[in-house]
Amino acid sequence: MRLEVLEKDCYYHIYNRGINGTDLFESEENKIYFLKQLAKYTENKISILAYCLMKNHFHLVIRLNSDEKEVTQAFSNLFNSYAKAFNKQIGRTGSLFEKHFKRIKLTDENYLRRLVIYVHLNPKHHLDQDFKNFRFSSFQAFLSDKKTKIERTEVLNLFGDFNNFIFCHNQKNDFLNETFTFE
Repeated sequence: MRLEVLEKDCYYHIYNRGINGTDLFESEENKIYFLKQLAKYTENKISILAYCLMKNHFHLVIRLNSDEKEVTQAFSNLFNSYAKAFNKQIGRTGSLFEKHFKRIKLTDENYLRRLVIYVHLNPKHHLDQDFKNFRFSSFQAFLSDKKTKIERTEVLNLFGDFNNFIFCHNQKNDFLNETFTFE
């Protein structure tokens, strides 16, 4: 499988899952640590528009602020750092993530909007949980006035405004399952 080349100033869907379906996160503390490492290793290299951390996979919607080599190295450092800490914590060895992280370049604003919704609705589709109250998704950052590393203004502008952002998330989104199929 040939990996998409990462280009500065472009938007991407970054995702991966645990090797052989293994869990990436066994606790909330694991997810908090992953987010801290994400911030540490990617600061100023990417902008995050949306994210969701599920038990055995994650999704990020990002824009590159640096060149491919710098961003790829930052993600490599993030995943290696997290895997070492996770493996040590639970007493396992070996690879935690499937090979290379997957990436899809987003070239269409409509696709970008649908992807943000898809990422936020992941808890509903995978766990039948209320996505609005799911703690490890960027959706909460849009409901709050608290400082965040999420590109809140950019995403809300993409949807027109806050009310339309909420409206779009509350629609019946069966088309999302047909639109996004990931391997």
